[in-house]
Amino acid sequence: MSASSAPRPFSTRRVAGLIRKEVRQVLRDPSNFVVAIILPALLLFLFGYGVSFDPRHYDLGLVIEQPTPETGSFATSLTNSPFFDVEISRDRRVLEPQLVAGDLHAIIVLPASFSEEAYRRHSAPLQLIVDGADPNTANLVEGYIELLWVNWLEQESISRGNAIAKPPISIEHRIWFNAELASRNYLVPGSIAIILTLIGSLLTALVIAKEWERGTMEALLATPINVTELLIGKLTPYFILGMGSMGLSTLLAVIVFDVPLRGSLFVLVGISAIYMLTSLGQGLLISTLTRNQLVAAQIAILSSFLPAFYFSNFVFELESMPIVLQWVSYAVPARYFVSSLQTVFLAGDITSILLFNAAALSAIAAAFFAITLLRTRTRLD
Repeated sequence: MSASSAPRPFSTRRVAGLIRKEVRQVLRDPSNFVVAIILPALLLFLFGYGVSFDPRHYDLGLVIEQPTPETGSFATSLTNSPFFDVEISRDRRVLEPQLVAGDLHAIIVLPASFSEEAYRRHSAPLQLIVDGADPNTANLVEGYIELLWVNWLEQESISRGNAIAKPPISIEHRIWFNAELASRNYLVPGSIAIILTLIGSLLTALVIAKEWERGTMEALLATPINVTELLIGKLTPYFILGMGSMGLSTLLAVIVFDVPLRGSLFVLVGISAIYMLTSLGQGLLISTLTRNQLVAAQIAILSSFLPAFYFSNFVFELESMPIVLQWVSYAVPARYFVSSLQTVFLAGDITSILLFNAAALSAIAAAFFAITLLRTRTRLD
């Protein structure tokens, strides 16, 4: 096709023929089904069962300097808690080496004056030594022990006949969208974004880069097919493959992992289709620029998978990152898709959030396809 020749009109017949060819190629390659079926199931089971931020058992050391009925009651409340495995000692020096070695998460010291001071002040007359190597765990342990102390003090006061006076304003906590605070309810929807990212960007980049290496892409460009028809024909099978994986992942999320789906399926399919087009466009652009499978795989991982994992609010909270990285996250398509998935699954069809995310994804997808179109057209001249 020369630069002076007029562009050929769009032909559905040529597109249909190219789609049939691409479908045959997809069916002949077993790795496509591994990526579309087995990989989504593995990732969902990994994030649904293998990764959890839910409370677990924490190893505590309890030092009782002077045994009394009050210290015994407090020790019983600790040992009866489902969150703690308690080791009791009379000497702090026995437990400190275990804290240093990481065998204990914290040490609680009940001084000899514990029984006398327990009911005289609002602050707990005990010492809490927490292993701060993992700040998140340290904060969790500290919070649980503070809550346990308040509950124990209230129960002890009631049993003594002098219940603690209630404040004039009573605060009742209510958690929306994820009342049971189960981490799988936001990890599993987020993993669907990772799955579509892998299928869309990585698989597309590798498959099309392989055609550039073999020379079959140049043969396609020499045919009467135009650039738009080429893009539609090449990407349609992988779009269907990705949406099939999304459907499988949604079924597993709802049926196996009991994740609630409070939004409509229509909205879920719509936002997933837009994100799938975004990932396909990114993969196609990578393969067009590199034309080498090894380079395409490396760039796809660096530019799509890793940003989707770190900058999407999937595992790492964006609010805790430096402001510069928070601004960088706005260029990551997975940020908008993870937000949409968590909204549809846990909250429902919140129009303001979904429309903003859909518009952002559409703009990014349009940019990817525009650059790919211009780059490929240059090669046709």
